[in-house]
Amino acid sequence: MSSATLELAQQLMRRRSITPDDAGCQDIVARRLKPLGFALENVRCGEVSNLWARRGQAKPLVCFAGHTDVVPTGPLDKWLSDPFVPSLREGKLYGRGAADMKSSIAAFVCAAEEFVAAHPQHQGSIALLLTSDEEGVAVDGTARVVEKLKARGELLDYCIVGEPTAVARLGDTVKNGRRGSLSGKLIVKGVQG
Repeated sequence: MSSATLELAQQLMRRRSITPDDAGCQDIVARRLKPLGFALENVRCGEVSNLWARRGQAKPLVCFAGHTDVVPTGPLDKWLSDPFVPSLREGKLYGRGAADMKSSIAAFVCAAEEFVAAHPQHQGSIALLLTSDEEGVAVDGTARVVEKLKARGELLDYCIVGEPTAVARLGDTVKNGRRGSLSGKLIVKGVQG
């Protein structure tokens, strides 16, 4: 995890965003995306905060989808440290939302920043769809935003969800039509033409 990604993940993890409270996580993301040229749309449904952020109008539209809410902490005496104070131990990040899924959101944002810096006139569109309603009843989050997008003809071509799904180790599970994990190593050889 790059230092920028780690720093953003920790910043998001410090927010006590227990379902359906976003606790300002989406504002942090929006402040990072706005200077990159993302059009920001807050979609409030009851107590749920949703953010639709899109850069570009052309196809294909690649969307990173995720959630800023976390499940309740349970008994605090069962934690080795405060769940909303991220800590690094033995090279691993601990705290509420580290795996599910504030680190993924941080990776999405930092990847978008790096990509736009390297390709400011890129083809297609990039979007982020974030909700604070995934860990709860999940009726006023992603589903509501997708309904709104569909009604205005704004359809996703690709959607990447950084949700952890594994049984024993990272990458061991793929759920068709839901979410999964793909692990690999890419080696590129040759001379740039």
